[in-house]
Amino acid sequence: MHAIVIREPGDADVLEWEPVPDPAPKPGEVLIDVVASAVNRADVMQRRGLYPPPDGAPPYPGLEVSGRVAELGPEVTGLRVGDEVCALLNGGGYAERVAVPASQVLPVPRGVDVVDAAGLPEVACTVWSNVFMLGGLRAGETLLVHGGGSGIGTFAIQLAKARGARVVTTVGSAEKAARCRELGADVTVNYREDDFVRHGPYDVILDLIGAKYLARNVDALAVGGRLMVIGLQGGARAELDIGKLLGKRALVHGTTLRARPLEEKAEIVADVLENVWPLLESGAVRTVVDRRIPMRDASTAHRLLEDSGHVGKILLTV
Repeated sequence: MHAIVIREPGDADVLEWEPVPDPAPKPGEVLIDVVASAVNRADVMQRRGLYPPPDGAPPYPGLEVSGRVAELGPEVTGLRVGDEVCALLNGGGYAERVAVPASQVLPVPRGVDVVDAAGLPEVACTVWSNVFMLGGLRAGETLLVHGGGSGIGTFAIQLAKARGARVVTTVGSAEKAARCRELGADVTVNYREDDFVRHGPYDVILDLIGAKYLARNVDALAVGGRLMVIGLQGGARAELDIGKLLGKRALVHGTTLRARPLEEKAEIVADVLENVWPLLESGAVRTVVDRRIPMRDASTAHRLLEDSGHVGKILLTV
């Protein structure tokens, strides 16, 4: 098969489409013929040498795919060869085939195109696990989503609205603000012109930025608020005012998805299937795809992601 190989850490030009050994499913795994993958910030960090894959994961980037089951490893039940599926990965999605634990495989939701389904597993599992399983967002509460035009942002807006929350989101342009309002955002805040703190307080904040926003995020939290930090685009180190945090009886929770144990990922995937998939199949939540790019041109897709002009997911098609 072919896969995108990272020759050495660097800019997008280090990504190359090369022949590599075919994977084989181990016990409990499924082999998928990949139809599409999706580009995530973690892939860019891996390309730069800042986010190596976990032990045992394929060396190629890619945290999610869609496709068809090609082979079942020993001890796998509930799936059949030919099933259209999408899957959450530890890595290896930028390839023509990938082996993945069966517990991280989801059926393509009814009514969703199999290619577009490639952009679902990472965002659905990230948003559901952080905003709802850990953050405990409830109907009637207010969610602040940083980066509303991103894949995570577009999905979080829709899912929170579908479950009865009020949603505020930060954006970098009038175009993205309009798109986010179309998806259900009640308030959009252009971070180049306005301060999100004054539109609070917020019961839950989903933050991709990290250090740069930490102090203002804490300022913006409601009493009993929950700050879920899932990214470091604005740096990794900042001072935390613990007195303010105590006064608000608030929570700051930092989390990643890729390195979680198999059992935790299986629990998240099962929860997503039960709670999120019905909303996709009913049309209450939909996939937002910015564009499709051939996988062999992954370097182009990475440049687009780094330019931050997209809305939703950038997909790589085989």
